Formats: sequence, C-alpha cells, structure tokens
Amino acid sequence: MINFLKHVLSGQNQFASGGLLLMVLGSIGVFLRAVPMRLLQWVESQTTMVITVKDDDDAFVWVKEWFLDQEFLKRIRRVDLDTSLRGAELALIPAPGRHWFWRSGRPFCVMFHRSTEAKTRNLRRIESLTFQTIGRDQKFLRHFVDEVVACHHRKRRTSSYLYLYNEGWDYVSAYSPRLLDSVLLKPGEKEHLMQDLKRFRSSRARYRRLGVPYHRGYLLYGPPGTGKTSLVSALAAKFGMSIYVVNLTEMNDRTLKSAMNSVPENSVILFEDIDCMKTGNRRPDASPTNSASAPSNAEQSADRGTVTLSGLLNVLDGFHAPANVVFVMTTNHADALDPALLRPGRIDYKLYMGEAAESQKMELYRRFFPEAPDVVAQAFAESHAVETMAEFQGLLLALEQETEALEALSMAR
Repeated sequence: MINFLKHVLSGQNQFASGGLLLMVLGSIGVFLRAVPMRLLQWVESQTTMVITVKDDDDAFVWVKEWFLDQEFLKRIRRVDLDTSLRGAELALIPAPGRHWFWRSGRPFCVMFHRSTEAKTRNLRRIESLTFQTIGRDQKFLRHFVDEVVACHHRKRRTSSYLYLYNEGWDYVSAYSPRLLDSVLLKPGEKEHLMQDLKRFRSSRARYRRLGVPYHRGYLLYGPPGTGKTSLVSALAAKFGMSIYVVNLTEMNDRTLKSAMNSVPENSVILFEDIDCMKTGNRRPDASPTNSASAPSNAEQSADRGTVTLSGLLNVLDGFHAPANVVFVMTTNHADALDPALLRPGRIDYKLYMGEAAESQKMELYRRFFPEAPDVVAQAFAESHAVETMAEFQGLLLALEQETEALEALSMAR
C-alpha cells in the first residue's frame, strides 16, 4: 500500500496525485473523528441496560399507568395530555423525547418515540417507550418490570373497566360503572347473588383440588328494562372486575376463541342478549352419511361469519375456556336458548328479573324524593301499574321534572 502511494504521488500527473492525497487524508480524518463516537457507543453498550415497550403490547398502557404514580412526573417540563388511561379522565404523561429521572439509587433515561405508519388509506400512529439505566445485572430490570405489573394489578383490583372486541379488546373510555346500591331487586335477590359470587372468588384452591375448571356462569333473564345489564355493571364494580362484552353476531368460531384467549383473569365475560345472536348450528336431521361431504361446523362458521353452538360451548367449558372468569349471559327469552347451553358447568346460577315489585318501586321513589313519607311512596307505586323498573323510572323522571317546574313557578311568583 505504501509503495503504491509513493508510485502515484511521484507520477507525472500532479493533479491526479494531489487529488488522491487529499482523498486519503480526508478519509483518515473522517475515521479518526468517528473513533471517539464509536468508542463511546461501545462503552455505553457495555455499561448500560435497555428495555423497550411498544404500543402494540398491553404492557405499554401498564407503563403509562405506572408513570401516574411516580413523583418525578411532576418535575418533567415536557408532557402530553392523555385520555386513554383507564380511570384517569385527563392525565399528564411524558411527551415524545428524552427524559431523565433518578430511581432506586441510579439514573434512568426514558425515551418516548412517536411516528406514523401508512396502513392502507389510513395513517397509524406508532409509539414506543425505551428505558435505559446503568448496570449489567438483569435482576434490576426484573425488579422494575415487577413494579410495573404490581401497579397494574393494584389498579385492576380496585377499578372496573369496559372492553369491546374489535380485532383485539378496545377499552371504552366513556364507560362509567353502576353503583350496586342503585340497582334495586326483590328482597334477598341481590344479597344471595353477591354471596354466591363471593363464595366462588374465594374457592380457587378448592376448584383446583377437585379438578373442576375454575369459572362460573350466570344467566340473567326476563323482559327488557328490568336492569340485567345494570346489575352486571354494578357487580363487576363491586368486586373490582372488568367487563369484556362479546357480540357473537360479529364473530366466528376462530375469532371467538382468539378473543377468549386474550381475556385476563378476574374478569366478567358478558354475552348480552344472547337470545338474539344466531349461531351456525348443524341441523338436527343431519345424517352421518352426509357429514363427510358437507363442510364442518368450523368451516361453515368461518365462511358465514357466525359462531356455531359447538364453538360457543367450547369456550364456555372446553379446552379453550379461560380460567378465573365469570360468564354472564342476559336474555329476554330463556326458553329460546339451547338446553346444552344451560346445563351446570356452563350456567350455574339463574336469576329471573321480571315485573317490578311494589317494594322495588317504593325504594326507587324514595331515591327520587327522599323527604316524601312512606304513605305517599306506597300510594304512587300502587297507582302506577308498570311492568319493569325502567318504565317506573321514566315516570319518576317525568314527575321530578314537573315538581321542579312547579317549584320554580311558585318562587317566581
């Protein structure tokens, strides 16, 4: 190489030899300038640990929830407003960029990266969080991850959220759970139902010892407007369980199985108005001789976009049934359901929610007019024969508006 350079530089063409000399010197200069940066990158890679969380993983929301409990968040000067966090109407989280904080006796750097990706005709926002700290022992990272997971589980135990399935479970930010005291049933019904659910939730070890799948099914049936969905919301909130609503009309066997596999423990899986959901069942008169040439139930389900009865039963108590969950079905016509759906192990507790009783109407009247005497409440309840509590509530709302209007008119005079 040295002899080659001497030959070129001593050549007759001074412009060529001079240009080559400048190129060689420039390359050496670029290399020498890059040496400190490469050395710094090597030292950094050998002395730090990095953990990255992307927004297509549930842990991304868990980390943002963890941020809300940290004191250093109050000192960050560049923040974003976030309304997607569960239980927080408006939260402050670190804005895209690099942020520094001190944690467990060592410095931390978190980098929030945000970009967009063209997907068909729409732009999809992509986000990721990268944490970096000094050290080489993964035990510290494991401790950090355990802290994030513990924060998530702590929030789940004390809050109830609503999810709808759309190629994955989407959190419904506008959901507000019902209070259990606001759901009025006949005497003893609510207490007995709560006792049954409480007994189930404390019996996991017993189910495991007996070899029984650890889940329980409830059927709430009766006319529309009797408070079936409100009762589910109130019970879930009381026990700190989130609700996952399944709409069978928008699923087939494959998507139903996928949805059930991604439901976490300690959840309520709600099949609302299941009598209105058509399932792709095999005809009762289908003969075995024709079954070989006919497509299977799963194939028919995938083609038609419907759920077969066998597919539904399989996620209720088959191999694909989730553990530590509560199945709840609501229906207006329990007699329209297949008997196979109602057997114990799939439905373990049935509650009929029918015509409003006088005691329910009187208690609801007192909630609207707490200062009214019992005689007035009883007289109003007896004089308005309605079928459901929803209808009676409508009457009370109208009465309350009339009362407020009369009070405003009298004050104006």
